[in-house]
Amino acid sequence: MATEPEAAEPVVPSLVDRYFTRWYKPDVKGKFCEDHCILQHSNRICVITLAESHPVLQSGKLIKSISYQISTNCSRLQNKVSGKFKRGAQFLTELAPLCKIYCSDGEEYTVSSCVRGRLMEVNENILHKPSILQEKPSTEGYIAVVLPKFEESKSITEGLLTQKQYEEVMVKRINATTMS
Repeated sequence: MATEPEAAEPVVPSLVDRYFTRWYKPDVKGKFCEDHCILQHSNRICVITLAESHPVLQSGKLIKSISYQISTNCSRLQNKVSGKFKRGAQFLTELAPLCKIYCSDGEEYTVSSCVRGRLMEVNENILHKPSILQEKPSTEGYIAVVLPKFEESKSITEGLLTQKQYEEVMVKRINATTMS
């Protein structure tokens, strides 16, 4: 008696894949492989995360600490947003640092905003449990939430790569490292 092959379960897209468009900024500030991922929601809110290829998410690195203290006078934790017009939000440029990640091997990584806009919130949970940054980088381990200006919401993706373009960059990197 022949058994019928079971129908494959339909793949259900994750919440992130369903509601957000992934944009990538490779080699942020010219630092090789320090790639960031920007999850853009249809309401123009952008969630800043680390791309899968970022060194912090590779090679079993251990995060010692994360700091939102950018300089002696600037801490992203001091960001207080209120009201309909998001008063009090810190304004960020594309290159504005959001946080610093310190690894146990002495390496230090600065995560940049990658988009112009107002800082809505930072993820304080990663301060207390840095491992979620590595375990769930696109969800609970996000870095910050940025709201671009309405007028600029269409142009913020200029200079960012789509998922397909980013995958092509990754293939080129792999080919370059295997050839050398």
